[in-house]
Amino acid sequence: MTQYLDFEKPLAEIEGKAEELRALGRANEEMDVAAEAAALDAKAETLLRDLYKSLTPWRKCQVARHPERPHCRDYIEALFTEFTPLAGDRNFADDHAVMGGLARLDDRPVMVIGQEKGADTKSRILHNFGMARPEGYRKAVRLMEMANKFGLPVITLVDTPGAYPGKGAEERGQSEAIARSTEKCLQIGVPLISVIIGEGGSGGAVALATADRVAMLEHSVYSVITPEGCASILWKDSEKMREAAEAMRLTAQELQKLGVVDRLIDEPLGGAHRDRDASIEAVGKALGQMLGEMDGKTPAKLIQSRREKFLAMGAKGLAA
Repeated sequence: MTQYLDFEKPLAEIEGKAEELRALGRANEEMDVAAEAAALDAKAETLLRDLYKSLTPWRKCQVARHPERPHCRDYIEALFTEFTPLAGDRNFADDHAVMGGLARLDDRPVMVIGQEKGADTKSRILHNFGMARPEGYRKAVRLMEMANKFGLPVITLVDTPGAYPGKGAEERGQSEAIARSTEKCLQIGVPLISVIIGEGGSGGAVALATADRVAMLEHSVYSVITPEGCASILWKDSEKMREAAEAMRLTAQELQKLGVVDRLIDEPLGGAHRDRDASIEAVGKALGQMLGEMDGKTPAKLIQSRREKFLAMGAKGLAA
């Protein structure tokens, strides 16, 4: 059953009525409900187009967090073959919020690393809702070093509200681990491609997204803090998250204008959760194209151009 967001309630009513009609038709074959159901379907599609034609930044946050949106594991299972997961940071533990390993994309060997939120209550708890602890970022560093040693491109799939802020994580050096992961992104001499598939939250996202090419799905978001967190700090009122989302310029469209991201990946009408297969296919196509853009570049050139890219970031200014 589709889970509807708050602003989709009118759509839920129409689609619910259409499904009720079809259920009646299945129960009583003498009832001809096809025409009425089709009319409701057309009305629902029109409303869906209107709703998603001009989503506000806060509504985009809601879509990016939709529980049925494809997660890291979904993309890995659908796009990559011969995936061999690698676990642990060789120091403290294995962090299930960060998954990664060796794989093939279109028969090309790569290292894939991503943040997994989980799909149900049990898996969300296991993966800590995609909020990595220090050992998660240290695992990512280990895998990037391995990829660099064997000349494998690195692909990262970003989907996190932010790094885990718990006491234990801070005691084990959360900020240092994030900084080391970000540093490693800038140091490796192999292509590094990143896609923000849902939420790109704070340093927890930057630690995996300091890449040669950064792409965002159409309704994903990328910001230094959640709108609720920003509102709590600025206005001491988390209910002002809508105003915060407007001011933060966290949508894919605005970030592309600012030069923070390089590519937008279109989502199906109604968001990635409405047609998961099409969304995953679009990401796979974009990954192949971005990797192709990196072909032939030497390690020194990759490192230099990546460094120059991030040093120049912000040059367009907020007037962009």
